[in-house]
Amino acid sequence: MRVTRPMLALSGAVAILALTGCGSGGKGEAAAPETVTGSLEHIAAEAKCKPNMQTDADTIRQALCKKGKEKYVLATFATDRGQREWLNGAKDYGGYYLVGRKWVAVGEEKTVMALQGTLGGTMEEGSEHMNPGGSHNSGNHGSGGGHG
Repeated sequence: MRVTRPMLALSGAVAILALTGCGSGGKGEAAAPETVTGSLEHIAAEAKCKPNMQTDADTIRQALCKKGKEKYVLATFATDRGQREWLNGAKDYGGYYLVGRKWVAVGEEKTVMALQGTLGGTMEEGSEHMNPGGSHNSGNHGSGGGHG
């Protein structure tokens, strides 16, 4: 079998996905699951959450969920733009965000990482100024600090 450049590129992409998809404490899956889509109730059901509705508006629906002793917020949005605007504002407050198509789960890092194994999605992290000990703070003691 002849190996072509597209095959090598695809193999490299698969290897990267396999490496980044692990680490969620799962059973050795090669990659994260396909990201779920749908209503807040559907996504909550996938996460085995009985949603406690907090906001039920045309543009955003938001519920509180529990995973063991941990709580997290699950929100769905009417538009991609609404989701991005909400995320841009929310991330100023720190936290960990699992982002899917028109939905977000917000909570402790370990809780959100565990949800990623069920719901798919992409991890995003809030502001380093509000996230002491966050992953992008590792080994970085005061980036850009001035003299006092």
